[in-house]
Amino acid sequence: MAGPRVIELGAGRRLLDLDFRDTEGLIASCLVPEEDGWALIETGPTSCREALLRGVAAAGVEPHEVRDVLVTHIHLDHAGGLGAVADAFPAARLWAHEAGVRHLVDPSRLVASAQRAWGPAADRLWGPVVPVPADRLRAVSGGEELPIRGGVLRVIATPGHARHHAAFFDTGLRAVFAGDAAGVRLERSDRIRPAVPPPDLDLEQLFASLEAMRRADPRTVVLSHFGPTPNGAEDLGRYRRTVERWRDAALAAARERADAQWVADRLRALDATEAGGSDAERATLVSGYELAAQGFLRYFQVHGDLGGPTT
Repeated sequence: MAGPRVIELGAGRRLLDLDFRDTEGLIASCLVPEEDGWALIETGPTSCREALLRGVAAAGVEPHEVRDVLVTHIHLDHAGGLGAVADAFPAARLWAHEAGVRHLVDPSRLVASAQRAWGPAADRLWGPVVPVPADRLRAVSGGEELPIRGGVLRVIATPGHARHHAAFFDTGLRAVFAGDAAGVRLERSDRIRPAVPPPDLDLEQLFASLEAMRRADPRTVVLSHFGPTPNGAEDLGRYRRTVERWRDAALAAARERADAQWVADRLRALDATEAGGSDAERATLVSGYELAAQGFLRYFQVHGDLGGPTT
């Protein structure tokens, strides 16, 4: 089987398309050169394990040359495969935010959350979630720096999408590998859409995280879904405005009926008017309206915006 696409980002940095759901342009991993090896950012889910390994090989990298594997956060589309690829990269240290480390060592809560969100489709989408060896895990909290070729890879704490989220700023490329902290923008599209799932969405922290990334003055923002944005720091501001529009539409809908499907339908209608049907529906493969509705409803409930419990 042919390897997945390898896309040059510049300065020797490479993006790997993991061909999630047999579809190009949905989930990316990235390779960043170190002085004596490579750093891999994001593993994707276990269901993409073989595509990831083929992509690393297609990029001309031997498994033993991968010295560091970093995940932006522990959601299964970003880190679900970390335990499953640990043996494939025997020389690698494995890095994750300190708030997520214990759930990688014991992924039972991650699996239960995925099954609640995705139902019977969870196993097919994500594959088995293998515990990560605790002795190989390293925790980050923000501010740490990893030497890379031509600069450093600096950890930026970026809670909001999830409290265990971190972004990685490549000072050599002036690129921030943003995971989900800057939303979803499909390949060949200029539309940025919110990534606002439950259970711990916090919009104030999300907006503060956008500002923290903006202060790094990135030339480009590399999204796990999917690839480099064209306008760097400017796109971070665009993303905030998009989230605010979705928040306002979701709150108006929730005050009429605090029901996830009702709110999701309103978000779908809003997105269709702004993005066009085909682009909007394709984006649901990685960022669905129902999950966004559930994230907003939980946030509104926690912050008292609805004046009563949600349904």
